[in-house]
Amino acid sequence: MQGEIKRKIFITGGNGFLGSSLVKKMLINGHKVISYDNNFRGDVDKFNNSHKNLEIIFGDIRDKNSIVNGMKGCDTVFHLAFINGTKYFYENPSLVLDVGVKGSINTLEAAIENKVKSYILASSSEIYCEPSIIPTSENERAIIPDLKNPRFSYSGGKIISELLTLNLLRNTKVREIVFRPHNIFGPEMGFEHVIPELMKKIFLSSNRWTNKKIEISIQGTGEETRAFCYIDDAIEQLMVIDQKGLKSEIYNVGMENEISIKELINEISKILNIKILFNKGNSRLGATTRRCPQMSKIKKLGFNLSNSFENGLKNTVHWYKNYYTNH
Repeated sequence: MQGEIKRKIFITGGNGFLGSSLVKKMLINGHKVISYDNNFRGDVDKFNNSHKNLEIIFGDIRDKNSIVNGMKGCDTVFHLAFINGTKYFYENPSLVLDVGVKGSINTLEAAIENKVKSYILASSSEIYCEPSIIPTSENERAIIPDLKNPRFSYSGGKIISELLTLNLLRNTKVREIVFRPHNIFGPEMGFEHVIPELMKKIFLSSNRWTNKKIEISIQGTGEETRAFCYIDDAIEQLMVIDQKGLKSEIYNVGMENEISIKELINEISKILNIKILFNKGNSRLGATTRRCPQMSKIKKLGFNLSNSFENGLKNTVHWYKNYYTNH
């Protein structure tokens, strides 16, 4: 942003999907950036490692000494590091919680020790589970409906992270902010989310895109909805939160345009020029049927809620088509 003071910014999970886009944006804006990541799901090749203002630290978020040392001299912390992907929630919930809780405590204590000015936490729309109101505001209750369901290891870890952030920094000079992203998508988003999973099924069922009428199986009925937000739009929202967000506040990040999974499949079908029929299946226990954020709070900060969904979906579909064709 014009006239912005140049800072030194510490980004955990900086090699991941959201993190790498944030790193690139901050570098474009002239800041010095430290990306702290162990590459569990990230990829250091996502940006130019030789950028003069970029330092990459390969480290574990559970290693407090490494975090404290890496954060020295930083003005702002974005804590994004977490284990995402539904597969991991079910298969390794203990690791999801270990990384989530210890990572939050370590980065918060390091932020206090290093006297940073701002600490911005990436939470998740998962904490709402089945929201009581759609579109869903930041005042919606956070809930874990079934402590024995490993799926909620992720949202449970995010709720704990929010509690830690808002309470450990409450009476400090650090400006603490929480943001809750809603279904951010784009090229290189990983493979454990709905769009990449659909693309893989289409690739296999169409015999490498050659069959122009196919059937795939999906989880659920297809009537489940999401409000997808393209990565570029999400990053612009984070810039507004970074510049204008208030201490101890929580902001949704996303879009207000709700779309069903059935409609999403239809949009992908048009892009690929493949007629796609789908067979309904059982939803995973704990899966959310509707998700759509209310975005009035970030609009009040001055954000113009432009939506790049259509072009973003084309970019994403073409990226995964190329990936599956060549791997």
